[in-house]
Amino acid sequence: MSYSPASPEFTLLDRYWRAANYLSVGQIYLMDNPLLREPLRPEHIKPRLLGHWGTTPGLNFIYAHLNRVIRKQNLDMIYICGPGHGGPGMVANTWLEGSYSEIYPHITQDAAGMQRLFKQFSFPGGIPSHAAPETPGSINEGGELGYSLSHAFGAAFDNPELVVPCVIGDGEAETGPLASSWHGIKFLNPERDGAVLPILHLNGYKIANPTLLGRSSDEDLHQLFSGYGYEPLFVCGHEPEKMHPLMAEALDSAFSKIAAYQREARQGKATTGVPRWPMIILRSPKGWTGPKTVDGKKVEDFWRAHQVPVAACREDEGHRQILETWMRSYQPDDLFDEQGRLKPELQALAPEGDKRMGSSPYANGGLLRRELDAPELAEFACDVSEPGAQMAQATEHLGRYLSVLFQRNRDNFRLFGPDETASNRLTPVFDVTSRTWLERTELYDEQLARDGRVMEILSEHQCQGWLEGYLLTGRHGLFNCYEAFIHIVDSMFNQHAKWLKVSRKLGWRKPISSLNYLLSSHVWRQDHNGYSHQDPGFIDHVANKKADIVRIYLPPDANTLLWVGDHCLRTWDRINVIVAGKQPAPQWLDMASAVTHCEAGMGEWRWAGTTPEHAEPDVVMACAGDVPTMETMAAVDLLRGMLPELRIRVVNVVDLLALQPQDQHPHGKSDAEFDALFTQDKPVIFAFHGYPTLIHRLTYSRTNHRNFHVRGFNEEGTTTTPFDMTVLNELDRYHLAQEAILRVPGLADAHPELLDDLQERIAEHHRYVREHGEDVPEVQNWKWPSATAPGAPD
Repeated sequence: MSYSPASPEFTLLDRYWRAANYLSVGQIYLMDNPLLREPLRPEHIKPRLLGHWGTTPGLNFIYAHLNRVIRKQNLDMIYICGPGHGGPGMVANTWLEGSYSEIYPHITQDAAGMQRLFKQFSFPGGIPSHAAPETPGSINEGGELGYSLSHAFGAAFDNPELVVPCVIGDGEAETGPLASSWHGIKFLNPERDGAVLPILHLNGYKIANPTLLGRSSDEDLHQLFSGYGYEPLFVCGHEPEKMHPLMAEALDSAFSKIAAYQREARQGKATTGVPRWPMIILRSPKGWTGPKTVDGKKVEDFWRAHQVPVAACREDEGHRQILETWMRSYQPDDLFDEQGRLKPELQALAPEGDKRMGSSPYANGGLLRRELDAPELAEFACDVSEPGAQMAQATEHLGRYLSVLFQRNRDNFRLFGPDETASNRLTPVFDVTSRTWLERTELYDEQLARDGRVMEILSEHQCQGWLEGYLLTGRHGLFNCYEAFIHIVDSMFNQHAKWLKVSRKLGWRKPISSLNYLLSSHVWRQDHNGYSHQDPGFIDHVANKKADIVRIYLPPDANTLLWVGDHCLRTWDRINVIVAGKQPAPQWLDMASAVTHCEAGMGEWRWAGTTPEHAEPDVVMACAGDVPTMETMAAVDLLRGMLPELRIRVVNVVDLLALQPQDQHPHGKSDAEFDALFTQDKPVIFAFHGYPTLIHRLTYSRTNHRNFHVRGFNEEGTTTTPFDMTVLNELDRYHLAQEAILRVPGLADAHPELLDDLQERIAEHHRYVREHGEDVPEVQNWKWPSATAPGAPD
């Protein structure tokens, strides 16, 4: 086609762009008089001016041009708006194309609807200023910067017909997560995946400073992004009549290259290497088409355009006149008819139906979500003939289950992790798939393949962002990570939890698959890596979120992990955190018992205790987590030998948030159920995987909370032996047994020799481990006594 600036197509495109800019300014400033049919008066202006203008005209410019490409090529496309501050533009464009009014019928496509559109923006009872869940077509909130491009790649994986333009602001480009996300093209297989078109939008400034890439030369930018593997296409300028043909030419070139790469790959002509995917670098002024100066100070093409360029429009007549002149410069009468409707020739520029970016089902992934085809758990179960008799690796059993998931869900499930799939003992998945790898390979490389479905990159941010994009567009996945380093994505977890909280209240947003974390290589078995790898605090962070969103599971063995993993992968609109060990450990429950126990969330292990049925115990030994469970069981074994008359109840907790009351969490136990397990007045010695204060937070309102004595991680760690880790934090069997003796009234006075014996065992451990570099034989060789062994409970 012709790229002449005088082309009638570009004249129409410019008018459409002006309409989007007009609506964007109106949202920031106006609560009445939407079409300026009368001079602006103070009461037409919002009392509080909120929003961000600076990035918005560039976003509108891109959106209008992408509409042109969609109509021309009949593409499926979603628009990822990295500068989420540009929310006015996203709302404006979806209103112009009709998507907004279909979802929110009261925001009609006329003058009355425009007035409501303007007033609701950043207004009490209205909508947020960012491209939030309420915004049609959005899967990226953008309030916190850094995640747009990883979301885009996640959306493109296994969606071969989808193209994902992703706008990255030059402020966002300075963030760490975004800086690593450029590598996503090295995981994008043109044969089976869609495409991502990064559009780096350089308007030169952040909130109050120049940007690093904005001040970089075109030559340096070309070298930088060529080094990443892209083919950069530049669109630079200030004058709209010149920028429209430049943008059209760049987009046509980009989409032509994308189509060629995909065509070659899908015809079997490209089997090695990474295509040099196109990207666009758009340089345009910050606050483009807005006021040049205000009060004699530079605004357009400067940081003062970032938020509200003219700030005192209600009280200052001069400012109000600047605003009115600005808005009239878009010629609203040339854009909207007498009823306030977009003129027909401009309406015709928007795509139709689901091709509109605000109506794409890919941006409302629940519409496309298919249930996982999951196998029965029995075939992966660990054979537990007697409690504690077998040793097994819990995550290895889960890996077998996941390998069948991969076979049954070849375009609907992926596993994400920072180079830790094998380390976390999920290696059975490599029997059926490999790691995704498109770069060159060596003859000695292992488990790398172009069609691999295990996504590994040494960036927790990318794993999380890819998975979020994958889930938000209708698929399923699991993120496995070392427990200590999942903190790297604390903030990303926050944002996804907020997204789910809001989207669950929007009837038009359909449920998406849950975000599932598997945290292994956990605090108690990072003895070899040391203090830097020892931190169980992510679950504290998770527990702060709305109860209807989060779940925390601490399965004590392989069969409970299988049930929990299967359950979590079947859920939707949740964030599930599973903490499970990878090392050989005692197995406590057969599959049937594990199912019953997990469905209850917590329960008494009667076979482990010494309390007759329907009788009250003297002490409750409670545990949550695999190592705390083992140490509790060992402590119970000690107490049974030392004090045969002591009535002990053992309670294991799998579903941590079930400790809360029913009015605080959907899984919470009633007070009657809780008291039946933990009693109303007996000491509870609680061995916990994480920081002890979390148990107190969850149980503070329970009848017997005053008698809860919690042992957990107390920020004591080093490079040492596994058992010494528990001793350092006083979570070991000896300290737990001491605690029980001290807390049961009269026991300590009657049996001081038992406390002395336990203290000597602790001292002997201390001496032995520092001399021999391994745990004492008593610990290494300990097993739960067989039910047929002498001294076993009835």
